[in-house]
This record gives sequence, C-alpha cells and structure tokens, in this order.
Amino acid sequence: MSITANWSYPTAIKMGAGRIGELAEHCKAVGMKKPILITDRGLASMEITKKALDILEAGGLGRAIFADVDPNPNEKNLEAGVKAFKDGGHDGVVAFGGGSGLDLGKCVAFMAGQTRPVWDFEDVGDWWTRASVEGIAPIIAVPTTAGTGSEVGRASVITNSVTETKKIIFHPKFLPAVTICDPELTVGMPKHITAGTGMDAFAHCLEAYSSPFYHPMSQGIALEGMRLVKEYLPRAYADGSDIEARTHMMSAAAMGAVAFQKGLGAIHSLSHPVGAIYHTHHGTTNAVVMPPVLRFNRPAVEERLAAAAAYLGISGGFDGFYDFVLELRSTLGIPDKLAELGVKTDRIDEMSKMAVADPSTGGNPVELTVEAAKELFEQCI
Repeated sequence: MSITANWSYPTAIKMGAGRIGELAEHCKAVGMKKPILITDRGLASMEITKKALDILEAGGLGRAIFADVDPNPNEKNLEAGVKAFKDGGHDGVVAFGGGSGLDLGKCVAFMAGQTRPVWDFEDVGDWWTRASVEGIAPIIAVPTTAGTGSEVGRASVITNSVTETKKIIFHPKFLPAVTICDPELTVGMPKHITAGTGMDAFAHCLEAYSSPFYHPMSQGIALEGMRLVKEYLPRAYADGSDIEARTHMMSAAAMGAVAFQKGLGAIHSLSHPVGAIYHTHHGTTNAVVMPPVLRFNRPAVEERLAAAAAYLGISGGFDGFYDFVLELRSTLGIPDKLAELGVKTDRIDEMSKMAVADPSTGGNPVELTVEAAKELFEQCI
C-alpha cells in the first residue's frame, strides 16, 4: 500500500480557567499595538466582553469593538467589519465569541489586506493562493462557546446573502496565532446554546471519524473527542458552572475542528443550506439531522461505529451507538425534527441541490445524490 498525505495541525492553545487575563500579553507578542475585538451582537454588552476590553485597555492596546455580526455572518457583516478595521487604523483582530464572531473576526483580518472579493477565496482547489499574504493581520482567538472549533481552524464560513448559500473561505493564515480557551467564559451560556454547540463538536468528531479518507491522527483525535462529549456535555448542560466539564468541552470543540481535516459529511451538507435559508443554529441543526444521516451511512460505517461504541463504553454496536445519539439529544432538549426550527418542505428541491454541492459532501462515506438528499430532508423535516 502506497500512502501519500498532507497534514496540518493547529496553533498555540492556552487552556485553563482565568487565562483571559493573558489576552494583552499575547496580542503584544504577535505584534499588535491597536487590535479590534470582533464579536456578535449578543455578546457585545455582556460582562465577559467588557472584561476582555478592560484587559486590552489596561495593557495599553486601546478599547475597540465591532459587533455588527449576524448569527450566520454574511458578506455585508464582513464589509462593515473591514471598514471598521481600516477606519480605526487597527493592526490585529481579537476574534471573540462563538462560531459567528470567530469566523467573521478571522475573515476581517484576512480581507483587510485583499483587493479581490471574498468569494474568490472559497475553499476550491488552490484558490487560496490568489490572496495577498502581506496584508493579512494577526489573529488572537477567544472562544466563548464549546462547539465550532473555529478557534483552531484555517477557514471561515460566510453566507452569501444573495444566493443564500454558505461558503467556506480558506487560507492557511486564517489560523490564529494564539487561542485562549478559558472555560470561565462559557459559564454564562444558555442551556440551549450549551446543547447546540456541544452537539456541533460531536458532529465534527463523528463525521471526521466516519470519513473514508486516510488520516489516522485525526481519526484518533475524533474518537477521543466523542468520548469527551459523551462524558462531559450532559454535565455542562445540567450545571453551567461545572468548570471541569466546561474545560473538557472546550478541548472537545478544538479536537473536532482539528479532526475534520479528515473530512466532514452529509450532516453538514444538509445543515449548511438549512442554516443559510432559515438562519437556524448550526450545531442544533446538525443534531437534528444526525440520526437520519447515521441510518443513511450505516452500510459504510457500521463496523467502524461499532468499534467507536466499544471505546465509548456503549454496548450494542452500531445500534447501541445510534440509540446513544437519540438519548443524548433527548437529554439536551434537541428538537426531533427541523419543522420545530421553522424549516418547511417547500424548498426541499433547492436545498437538496445545495447539499450535494456543499464541500462537506465529498467526505461522506456513502455517495450523496440529489435524490438521496431529498429523502433525507423529508425524514428530517
């Protein structure tokens, strides 16, 4: 067997309670003198955001924030963020928040140095080589949820508001120079956000583990990531102040994003068009579509998920693993059907075509056709 592969692993991660206190220090270490903190509207007025701004100000780095960020950030948010970056004379970005704040923050740092439109850097072939590297600003990532893993990723998901499609914008320089994972920042998350983001981390690990591509390092990380979610997400959901559980969930989130270098699959293929059109929470949407996709992929992953079940301490092979997913969703109050998230059946044909065209589809262990996608959407809705 001849094996050829290209692997890349993430950045410096500062994990631990209270480590947000190091924010100014790390900004200075990567050359920032006047950073802008980019987050979403919901976080803008919260105490954890104020504390981060206080730390930057006390460190002599100013106090600048941009928070005009939608739950599924789009090119309009991006344009406004780049304008704020340039108008303020900033030289770096603190990407702060969940997936929306992190993705938009990273993309602002990237696009501040570009002259081409953002869609020219979609994760297609070598399109990333079109970028001008010199103008890309340094990034410090500070996640406040435990799910997306964008804090260790080399891409951002930006919704094209005109076509209602989610696009993956990629460049190696999207990778933050330093990531601060402080579980104390996640303590105030609402229960439904803890559930949705945690299931996002689980979906990343599950799809990476199930992907047919060769990447044994990601395979192992994905397996352990699933174990951490199994053990600690119910605890974090039941008691938001459980710092041990919150810490392990931040690890699982980062592990999921590292693991999905091996590939994603139909869970994300279905979730992306739903989120783009109906603006649903991404992780929650992943959790809703997960069981039908597991059934669809069973012929290709039955033995692999039986092995995962054994590692996770679940009896019953594939069926046991499937039942565990149903039980976990129920424990976390995840809706059973997309209709409960406001999704309707009138755009199934359109969403099915979008799902098959989604970049995640290539990592699914069973070929996803338009007809198969329609059947899955019918089951999910």
